[in-house]
Amino acid sequence: MNQSPWQPITPAKPARPARERLTRERIVDTALHLLVEQGYEAVSMRKVAQALDTGPASLYAHVANKKELDQLMLDRAAADMKLPDADPEHWQEQLKAAMDEILRVMRAYPGLARAAIGQVPMGEYAMLSTERMLTILKAGRVPDQAAAWAVDLIPLFITATAFEESVQGAADFAPEDLEGFVDQLRSFFSSLDPARFPLTIALAGAMTTGASGDERFDFGAKVIIAGLASMVPPEA
Repeated sequence: MNQSPWQPITPAKPARPARERLTRERIVDTALHLLVEQGYEAVSMRKVAQALDTGPASLYAHVANKKELDQLMLDRAAADMKLPDADPEHWQEQLKAAMDEILRVMRAYPGLARAAIGQVPMGEYAMLSTERMLTILKAGRVPDQAAAWAVDLIPLFITATAFEESVQGAADFAPEDLEGFVDQLRSFFSSLDPARFPLTIALAGAMTTGASGDERFDFGAKVIIAGLASMVPPEA
């Protein structure tokens, strides 16, 4: 029996789109996206792998562990920092500007402060930020030991500020909620035993002022800078 010359044609299966190559940059991008959208606790190797539609084992070919991923996120954030060039005549203003800039970047990545706590950032950009702060401090003739400890103290102060803000942000405090909390706190201070807490009662208003954070941060920065300035030896 002769076969028909016309044979049914099986349609070809559509080709799968090529999967984008997994790189360290993509891993860090995805981790930072999870950090901003869901908070630090969402940034695990497993969840980053899920977001990239791959398995955790694939990530370990590029990132050794979660600790290294934290370091990479911190370094990516440090790359966004624009710190001023040192000017001996204006070193105090420049140090304050540098502190403001570091806080700005920390605020841009809510939850990043949690990754920074307990870490010594050792990435290239983080080290360059430290070098620029040291340059500003030495331009102001801050003694070596004070400058060395200052570049540890300053990030710690900024990280603590950013971490507290991220905790408050995660609690979804509305402005009126914050105002209510401050009112309650002021009332609590005022209700204390005046025989035991006379100054707390007298300063209750001052102690609950500047709840937004910026005023308190500026105060802390000024205290640190003034303390460093007091250590500068008089010019001969």
